[in-house]
Amino acid sequence: MTGNDSVRIAVLGSGSWGTVFANVIADAADRARDPAAPAAEVVLWGRRAAVVDAVNQTSQNPDYLPGVTLNPRLTATTDAAKALAEAEVVVLAVPTQSLRDNLAQWRGHLREDAVVVSLMKGVELGTHLTASQIIAEVLELPAERIAVVSGPNLAREIAERQPATAVVACPHEETAVRLQGLFKAPYFRPYTSTDLVGVEIGGAMKNVIALAVGVAEGMGFGDNTKASLITRGLAETTRLAVALGADEHTLSGLAGMGDLVATCSSPLSRNRTFGEKLGKGKTLEQVIAETRQTAEGVKSSESVLELGWARGVDLPITEAVVKMMHHDLSPAEALVAFMARSAKPERYGV
Repeated sequence: MTGNDSVRIAVLGSGSWGTVFANVIADAADRARDPAAPAAEVVLWGRRAAVVDAVNQTSQNPDYLPGVTLNPRLTATTDAAKALAEAEVVVLAVPTQSLRDNLAQWRGHLREDAVVVSLMKGVELGTHLTASQIIAEVLELPAERIAVVSGPNLAREIAERQPATAVVACPHEETAVRLQGLFKAPYFRPYTSTDLVGVEIGGAMKNVIALAVGVAEGMGFGDNTKASLITRGLAETTRLAVALGADEHTLSGLAGMGDLVATCSSPLSRNRTFGEKLGKGKTLEQVIAETRQTAEGVKSSESVLELGWARGVDLPITEAVVKMMHHDLSPAEALVAFMARSAKPERYGV
């Protein structure tokens, strides 16, 4: 990944964000590298042949990104071994809860020196591990070969090449800087961080808080309520992240407040939209049945809450979400319980 050498990058996961991020890398390769240098090769892996064929034949992913034309540099395959062959950078864009099983199948095809990048924003059920921790455990990789990308990144807007920013986090700063160069497109500006914990917790928690904001929207509440949930959601995100060793300033940046605001405010957000349908009176089963893509916060909420309990961190919004998602608490009952909590200083627990 240095100089003018050609770089092969594999993106595993052909959903909306995996496809969009692969397209960002392809656009970055077109414009950011020396024109005289060998072109970077970007390959997208997907399970479904129809999606892969569409990417290869029409430079589109009509199932997830209708109307968006992808960079023709981007190719796709259903063969994970082929995608991973000689890939120096491997970007993972699969649901958090299926990551472990996928890695077990893929590990034998990774280059010995490959850098693995997570786009996932969740916490594994049972183990309470983040994506980077699962990667380290299953692949037995050192910290300098594991990175995370997170930030206010609504896939559809970036697919339309609207300006956006993100954070590339790795404890090894040199790795973060190298990846930053590979991912920087004219419309996509990545910053670097060594606070991998803070960046990952910000990404996981914002999905949970967005569910709560969506419920409030669905119930017809206004901006005061939603602003309160976002702000108090950031407070409990910061409490948990700091308890896990993060720098609290990370949570006021792109991977914390930035991602939280985008996810809680936009109808493009899967988690916010999921919560909104619940707030309008649909059952959890009904919403799941009509939701095509994964809303990470639904499952991760349980793991996040258990992680908070283990660290003695108070997560009241997360607890309310868990009770609504998994214990049949109605949105109205959750609101009453939250508002009835004892009065506290604004910065308690930090």
